[in-house]
Amino acid sequence: MNYLSRQNKILNNMAFNSIFVLFNKMPSEDAKKYDCDRNFFYLTGISEYDDILVFIKTEKATKTKLYIHSIDLEQERWTGKTLRENEAREISGITDIGLIESFKRDILSYMNNETLIYVLEAEDETKNYNYVNYFKREFNNYRFASGNSFLKELRTIKDKEEIELIREANIITNYGLNAILDHLKPGLKEYQIESFFDQAIKYHGATGHSFPTIAASGINSTCLHYSANTDTLEDNDVILFDLGASLKTYCADVSRTYPINGKFSEQQKKVYEIVLNGQKEIERLARPGFTTKDLNAILIKYFYKQLKKLGLIKKIEEVRKYYFHGVSHHLGMDCHDYCNYDVLKPGCVISNEPGLYIPEWKIGIRIEDDLYITENGNINLSAGIIKEIKDIEDYMANRSK
Repeated sequence: MNYLSRQNKILNNMAFNSIFVLFNKMPSEDAKKYDCDRNFFYLTGISEYDDILVFIKTEKATKTKLYIHSIDLEQERWTGKTLRENEAREISGITDIGLIESFKRDILSYMNNETLIYVLEAEDETKNYNYVNYFKREFNNYRFASGNSFLKELRTIKDKEEIELIREANIITNYGLNAILDHLKPGLKEYQIESFFDQAIKYHGATGHSFPTIAASGINSTCLHYSANTDTLEDNDVILFDLGASLKTYCADVSRTYPINGKFSEQQKKVYEIVLNGQKEIERLARPGFTTKDLNAILIKYFYKQLKKLGLIKKIEEVRKYYFHGVSHHLGMDCHDYCNYDVLKPGCVISNEPGLYIPEWKIGIRIEDDLYITENGNINLSAGIIKEIKDIEDYMANRSK
């Protein structure tokens, strides 16, 4: 990753006589390696907890400085080795490295009474709000401003390395979904079939999950964010999966709906084809100039016509009874990424996830892929994951017994 380029863009956007302080402060010591602050990691490639990143743009200097832990060999026997200065430089590209103990003294030396301090405010998805509030109290004589817009703008547009990581996360997710299809059958618990996904993605190199897996069978498939995953898989039901492998914080976000016994019923097929064709229409249209709201409005009009044909609704307002979420969100280091939700631009990555949820039929269908927006359209990063009815049924019919 070109962390120096990202750092320079932050400096260029800052007002003169300002500093920007970011913390990789975690709420607990047992947080996992890649459960770091995403914005801090985005700018440095460093996931070590409690480190501090400072951008300085004052009369005395224009530079980036990183503060890391001092070496504590006894503590390292318990929690592992901390970053050394040379390692921090190599990873982040930042040449000016200091120790956390000198942070407050150092930044005061660059500031005057008029210096503006940027911090990330609570609208973002970091885990640092309490520490930011503490920092504000410590420097309560200074002016503060939000630095959120700097990160939102940068993270909205993915570079080639980011796209490749999301693509690889989708490939790993496909291994997990194939493992699910290999073992899917009536009688299992939802958590049991989920476990095959977990093992497969770990085996193929995932560094984590994009979010907790949804494995929703039968009536549970009509609940958008069902999370218990404890019910028994019943013959003749479908099971809806919403899941994704993550790779070095970059997320895949995929939904697939499968027949538990290997064959969709005719009623299930009707709903599935409506959702699938709606997804194909959104994929056909998604390109620069559209917003996610535009795409959702198109999908609602399409669902209105189809649900009316099924006799389920009469008015377009009634679509919400069976479709009550949006078709797209931005995707990247977070499943719902920290981005600007204005018009799509080349380099954006968005989900494409139409769904219909019909409780009276015990049918919930959601099909989700990840789209990389290009100059003239998009590339489906989940294209290798099967979703046609025939392909799913053939796979399940031909799997090894």
